[in-house]
Amino acid sequence: MTTLRLNVNGRDYDVDVPAGTSLLEVLRNDIGDKSPKFGCGLGQCGACFVLIDGHPTPACDTPVDYVRGDVRTVAGLGSPDDPTPLQSAFLELQAGQCGYCISGMIVSATALLRNNPRPTRAEVSAALDRNLCRCGTHLRFVDAVLAAAGSTEAGQ
Repeated sequence: MTTLRLNVNGRDYDVDVPAGTSLLEVLRNDIGDKSPKFGCGLGQCGACFVLIDGHPTPACDTPVDYVRGDVRTVAGLGSPDDPTPLQSAFLELQAGQCGYCISGMIVSATALLRNNPRPTRAEVSAALDRNLCRCGTHLRFVDAVLAAAGSTEAGQ
């Protein structure tokens, strides 16, 4: 067992885990943050994405012992009483269907909007390319991101 200190959503946690344990396992099982989901287990679907120092990162295949810096999950981006503009746009446009992929989508879109506050439709699509939605609501996700950015391309 290894004792590690993680900063998740602005709070420090000390966790005792075997070397090689995934960040996703630690977030869900040790810290209790259920917002990142287990999807493929290979870092290819986006359901488990978190921000590590602002970069969307698959938590399912990232060993927790390699994590340095701030970890931010969708639970640390806003709250039901005070959602971010992006979360509000997702709700207003009813972007999600089943909801399984939404936390990863919002994490990826948050990183995009922090680096590019006025993205084009093509840039949003590219930023969400690593996030899979089995319900087929990608176009609504793109519209929600564009609406949050105040883009004239929203709704096209």
